[in-house]
Amino acid sequence: MPQDPRLASMSPEELRSAMRALGYRTQADLANAIGVSRSAVSLWLEGKVGVPRPVAMLLRMLLAAQRRAF
Repeated sequence: MPQDPRLASMSPEELRSAMRALGYRTQADLANAIGVSRSAVSLWLEGKVGVPRPVAMLLRMLLAAQRRAF
């Protein structure tokens, strides 16, 4: 049974793209918005630590909601 892609982690490139699309200009902007440290975002963007699945799912949901907005 294939895994739902919305539940997968996120590559650093996908995270960077999501940040841009959602209007987060800095690591601190994203960190403040989702309640994590700026250093955690930095580690995700450098690929040193995987993006936690709940964070990836949240960002994908925000992107989907933004596309549906009027």
